[in-house]
Amino acid sequence: MAKRTVKAGGVFIGGGHPVSVQSMLNVPAHDIAGSVAQAKALEAAGCQLIRAAIPNKEAIALIPALKEAVSVPLVADIHFDHKLALEAAAAGIDKIRINPGNIGGEENVRAVATVCREKGIPIRIGVNGGSLEKEILQKYGHPCAEALRDSALYHARLLEKYDFYDIVLSMKSSDVPTMVKAYELTAECCDYPLHVGVTEAGTERMGLLKSAAGIGSLLLHGIGDTIRVSLTADPVKEVAAGIDILHALGLRQDRPRLVSCPTCGRTAIDLIGIASAVESRIAAIKKPITVAVMGCVVNGPGEAREADIGLAGGNGKVAIFKKGEVLRTVPEAVAVEELMSEIEKL
Repeated sequence: MAKRTVKAGGVFIGGGHPVSVQSMLNVPAHDIAGSVAQAKALEAAGCQLIRAAIPNKEAIALIPALKEAVSVPLVADIHFDHKLALEAAAAGIDKIRINPGNIGGEENVRAVATVCREKGIPIRIGVNGGSLEKEILQKYGHPCAEALRDSALYHARLLEKYDFYDIVLSMKSSDVPTMVKAYELTAECCDYPLHVGVTEAGTERMGLLKSAAGIGSLLLHGIGDTIRVSLTADPVKEVAAGIDILHALGLRQDRPRLVSCPTCGRTAIDLIGIASAVESRIAAIKKPITVAVMGCVVNGPGEAREADIGLAGGNGKVAIFKKGEVLRTVPEAVAVEELMSEIEKL
């Protein structure tokens, strides 16, 4: 993780702080009521940073409305018009996403850097394959990882010129190998916090798979400080996916971890149905425990010996076990309820 730390509202990014999950409103900016409703849904889902597009001056009114409705730090997504960044800062925004190179001349960059430094507002520099500078694109011939790195560092230098260092970098690509390499290369040559994600990842199924592969591989190697799973879907699903990725990697341990076997010819119970029911029932539990749902009573307690609690199926019956030791055997029909009663005791 990055050594440098920035602070957006009450969220710390980098410096060894927990990896945060963020998402972006997809309601039109002029629909303030709809945006507020979606922001509340994102907050309830566990989103830790909410980004909103600020395409014009009228959209500035969205910032105070959101600030009043939710306690999650807000990020203004701004392109080309530096005045919108200044107005967003005046309206109380917690973080700005901008590319210094596309907001005009040096005076514009200086103005934004000065205001953000005075107000303690960090800036995320977000580059992708479609935003590369002509010179960089000509140098490499295509939007490769090296080009993404060079572009991000170029924009960072524009801010550094005016003594601004509260910077977060992102070098996103829709191609997972390119994205991973771009972040690896950037992490080697700077200590700025990194916002990690696969851009234009796709619809819910494929987008989640690509994001898990790209984001997961980087986080496993200590690269990445805040993440966004980009899906062509409800943003609430982005948050759920991001949280799931962090849990799968062991970077969040504030809820149960479910382990379940893939079933085989020895399975004599409705393991798929039971596992789904257990997953649903434990979703709201805030205990860092491991729950096992196994299909075979012969191997189940052994294979899942490290689980805090679990069940293993037999012929119409289910063994409830704790730390590998069978507590009792119960009918399949009450297996979920019996397991939940034991979970409540933990």
